[in-house]
Amino acid sequence: MPIRSFDDAKSRLADVLDGDARQELARSMAAAVVAAAGDLPVFVVTDDESVAHWAEATGAGVIAPGVQGLNESVQAATEIRRWAGDQRIIVAHADLPLATDLGVVTGQGVAIAPDRHGDGSNVVSLPTDIGFVFRYGVGSFEAHRREAARCRQPVTVIHDSGLSLDVDHPEDLAELHARRTES
Repeated sequence: MPIRSFDDAKSRLADVLDGDARQELARSMAAAVVAAAGDLPVFVVTDDESVAHWAEATGAGVIAPGVQGLNESVQAATEIRRWAGDQRIIVAHADLPLATDLGVVTGQGVAIAPDRHGDGSNVVSLPTDIGFVFRYGVGSFEAHRREAARCRQPVTVIHDSGLSLDVDHPEDLAELHARRTES
């Protein structure tokens, strides 16, 4: 689970939440993702000391890749886990407040749980030895599908309502509120 920092988390929500509220939201969403891992081992990918301390307090391991950028950090962490003997990993973003079970993101080859818009890749599961290159950013769902094809891997798309909502924009907060009041 990559987390850059809690201090400057969710800056796109600055118009609706102050800094303390954004930090608290980021921590609570990350905690939900850790809990959704269940019995799976969890590693937080970060070079931030406060995030590392938080991760260790939750029982997660910490991978400090020492590189800049989301794609580069996840790529480095994947290699570290491959060298450690892991044959398959799940990369889950830390902003999934409704996540309940990361284990559903599985299948042959590459499995992807897209965001609710079908644009982003909220959770990706894949073998560590296929030479997959992460392509997070706008359009990452399609970019990751193309990358799986390049690696000659089948793609399983997982539609899970708890994994489809990532909170980046004010309208995502409204959707979160709406879903929580429905339940």
